[in-house]
Amino acid sequence: MLDPKLLRSDLPGVAAQLARRNFSLDVGAFAALEEQRKAVQIDADRLRAERNAGAKAVGQAKARGEDVAPLLARGEALGGELQGVEKQLDVIQAELSALQLGLPNLLHESVPEGRDESANVELRRWGVPRQFDFEPQDHVAVGEKLGMDFESASKISGARFVVMTGGLAKLHRALIQFMLDMHTRDHGYREAYVPYLVHATALEGTGQLPKFEQDLFAVRGDPGFYLIPTAEVPVTNLVRDRILDADQLPMRYAAHTPCFRSEAGSAGRDTRGMIRQHQFEKVELVHIVRPDQSYEALESLTGHAEAVLQALQLPYRVLALCAGDVGFAAAKTYDLEVWLPSQKQYREISSCSNCETFQARRLQARWRNPATGKPELVHTLNGSGVAVGRALVAILENFQQADGSVVIPAALAPYMGGADALTP
Repeated sequence: MLDPKLLRSDLPGVAAQLARRNFSLDVGAFAALEEQRKAVQIDADRLRAERNAGAKAVGQAKARGEDVAPLLARGEALGGELQGVEKQLDVIQAELSALQLGLPNLLHESVPEGRDESANVELRRWGVPRQFDFEPQDHVAVGEKLGMDFESASKISGARFVVMTGGLAKLHRALIQFMLDMHTRDHGYREAYVPYLVHATALEGTGQLPKFEQDLFAVRGDPGFYLIPTAEVPVTNLVRDRILDADQLPMRYAAHTPCFRSEAGSAGRDTRGMIRQHQFEKVELVHIVRPDQSYEALESLTGHAEAVLQALQLPYRVLALCAGDVGFAAAKTYDLEVWLPSQKQYREISSCSNCETFQARRLQARWRNPATGKPELVHTLNGSGVAVGRALVAILENFQQADGSVVIPAALAPYMGGADALTP
């Protein structure tokens, strides 16, 4: 959520910044609603002051032995009038709140200009795509010989699900364990196990609600739950309504969870295979940091995701997302894209974002700044470290052999009982 004070003091400036995202803020409507709020607030304050003064006058009149009936009647009338004005104020506040919750984050000044992904800026590449002496197959063709079963998954759950068995399921599990071990052992993260079902307030706190409700799976019941779209939601909510001491920062968490997404709006995209699933696994990295350290943290976070791909010997590139492609809650984002031989292109496997105070303001996540002694909003960051299914896809395609086998990257051998390949 954007700073309400900034919205009140520089609405045209906010609108100009949001325009970088191709987001159009109706300045006139927002300003009119704010003026209405101010007027009603003034009325409420006046009536409250008058009622309080009347209550004091009643006490004084009683002390003098005077008739207090007229004063009591006036107080009752003021109370009824105040109640009506407060209800009016609640309605206006709810409208303002809904507008504010629908506004994306302001972008960092270093974010490249551009309207869509075609304007994203490539920063660097690592590794050289393998040159095959045979025609490489896609991960579906390779995986189906190793225990990847889309037909059974379709019978159980429909499209965009997969069943894996045997060595392939073990390789999938090995990837998770490898990533968690790397991040906790080498990068200093604290491992977290978190709920997969959350309340709407948790999703509102990280920015998925109300804007992206169609992308979520709601679970009926009382109270209602949502399946998490990413571990970012429960992990970031660990600091909800907290004031952290300076020596508690930075906080860095690594969490493995399944993720559930309806993939609304992606009809016809990546319908084959495991690239875009309703259920997939991810190792998520979350940083809670002091504001003056968040952009240094973004570089570290991105480097930690890169380290996974380097250890797996998967060629990738890093992009700085342009203004029109940065996500709703982020101020700046780097995407990591891994090379897929079957598509002859790089595909996203991790997004690393600095949300600055956007989520913290919704969550009321703060730290006590020793320089001022006052609570201030923290900065929150998150990134995939990395998406497990897409890492598996990349391994199947980049390490496939002409006989249908797949070489297991050396980094995963300890997790595979020493096996060096999966064989049909």
